[in-house]
Formats: sequence, structure tokens, C-alpha cells
Amino acid sequence: MAPCADFSALRAWPADVLVVTSDGSSIPAHSSVLAAASPVLERMIVTARRGRDADGRAVVRVLGAPSDAVAAFLRFLYCYPRDTAASAAAEEAAGAHGAALLALAHAYRVPWLKRRAEAAVAARLAAERAVDALKLAALCDAPRLYLACACLAGKDMDAVERSEGWRFAGRHDAALQVELIQLLHDADQRKERWQRERASQHVYRQLSDAMVLLDRNFAGDGAARDACEDGVRRGLDQLMRHFAACGGRTRKPAACPRCRRAFQLLRLHASVCDGAGGEPCRVPLCSNLKAKMQEEGVDKTWKLLVKKVTRARVMSALASREVPEVVKKSWAKYSSRRAARLR
Repeated sequence: MAPCADFSALRAWPADVLVVTSDGSSIPAHSSVLAAASPVLERMIVTARRGRDADGRAVVRVLGAPSDAVAAFLRFLYCYPRDTAASAAAEEAAGAHGAALLALAHAYRVPWLKRRAEAAVAARLAAERAVDALKLAALCDAPRLYLACACLAGKDMDAVERSEGWRFAGRHDAALQVELIQLLHDADQRKERWQRERASQHVYRQLSDAMVLLDRNFAGDGAARDACEDGVRRGLDQLMRHFAACGGRTRKPAACPRCRRAFQLLRLHASVCDGAGGEPCRVPLCSNLKAKMQEEGVDKTWKLLVKKVTRARVMSALASREVPEVVKKSWAKYSSRRAARLR
């Protein structure tokens, strides 16, 4: 059967199923179309054929939704999922009966309609209906709508708490309120962890850049650098000059904070220095500190620091690498296909 936007085209085919709604309204339909669209309706039609009505049609009861929503649900079943001939009417129906369509599509296992109704409800979500939509998303296993409700509550929790759905949940479903508050609490914790991770990654990148600048500084590399790198290099030069003048080579640097900082940087460089090229490293104390650490060993905290600084250096090198054109085209093609699937 060709896709259609209304039931006027059905008059050419005799209906063999009668769909009865909650208010007693009846809608003629075709068993082949309903069975092909929904496995649940297929089983219901097979069971209903044992007791037909006076006209010989199987009676199928679709309860729990208004008759208008059931009619819109059947209209969607008669339309091919990707048909866009009646997109305006489909969007209007999805907006008017989005929640009921989502419940019906979930109950009768119509996945493409469920995704469409879920997107329609999420697009028209308001703070006054966030609690109701959250409950609907939990009952209908709609993760995108669930996430949209949680995000909306996180942005405007005051409006959500003033809504009738929030007050109703407080009287009859306190667990829903606790679940929503827990979601917001977990989101805040994730945001804090993400900010801490970003801050720590920034520190590791700075340490990695400092190790590179130490190599360049003592190797006499005069390559062009930007203003920020020149500022960091001047700071390292001043720190190394102070370390040499203060007596850091002859006595323990613990007495001077700047010497202690310089000594830690040199020790970190000795830990991450791989001696590339087979030539001895020109950074002061590199070989001595490396031999001392191999002899005495290092603790787990220092090993973890070395590991993260090394990882930051590798990630920085990968990020600054030029991406081939074929990889860019392939990624753009994959991104467009993934976006089309999610729509």
C-alpha cells in the first residue's frame, strides 16, 4: 500500500480490522498494515480473529489514550517511516499528541515512531512539564527525553519546583523527586570532576612544554617561537641562573624554594628524557639524576607524575600534527551519516 497522510485513500480497500478506543470510538483499519508495523498488534489481530463482529471484522482495542491520539497513531502506521510527503501534518500530529504517541509506540513496539515522538516531546519540553516528561521517559524507556528533562531541570530548577507536576510528585511519588535531585547532584559532581581534570591536564601540558623548552634552551635551538613560549623560556633561564648562582650544585636545594623548584624540574626532565639520537643530554644534572633514580628508585606518586607528563607530551604532539585530507573527508562523511541516523 502506498504511503498516505489520511484515511481517505483507504476506502478503496475493505477494512478487516476495527480498532476500538477508550471512549468507544471505532476506526476501520487493515490487518496487513497493522501487523507489518507492530508485532504487538499482529498478535492482537490473530487473537481477535476468533471473535469477529457482525461485519466479520476482527476487533482490536487500543486503550489508555484519547481517540484523537489513537487515530494519529494509526495514521503514522500507514505512512512509511521515512516518507516526507506529509511532513507538516506529521509534525503537527507529533506536537499535538507527542506524549500519547510515545506511550503507544513503546507499548506496541514501533521503534521508528517512538524515536520521532520522543524527539517531538523533547523539542517542546517546558519547565512546567519536565517532571511529567521525566516520568514518561522512565516508563517508556526514552533515554534522550530523560536526558532533556534532566538538562532542563539543571538550567531552571526553580521553575520546575513551582510546577504542578513537582507538587504532585511530592504527594504521590517522592522517589521521583529524589531521583531528579540525585541526577542534578551527579551532574554537578561530574562537572566539578571535569573542571579538575581540565585544570590538571593544563598543568601537565605546561610541565611537558617546560621539558621541551629545557632541551631547546641548553641545546641552543634558535628556532622561531611565539611570545608566550619566549616568556616561559625567559622564566626558565632565570630559574636555572638562580639555581647555578645560589649553590644548588654544591648543597641541597631544600633551603631555597626557587632552587627546590628548579631541582624538581631537572629531576622531572631526567625522568622523561629518552636520550633520542644517541647523543648525551645537555641539560645539567640529567645523567647524574637519572643514574641516582635508577639506583635508589622512585615512589609511586613520582611515577604517576612522569606517566601523565609523558602522556601530555604525546597528546600535544598528536594535536599539533597535520591531519591528512583523506582523513578529514572520511571524518566529515562519517559525521554526516551519524547525524542523519540520529534525526
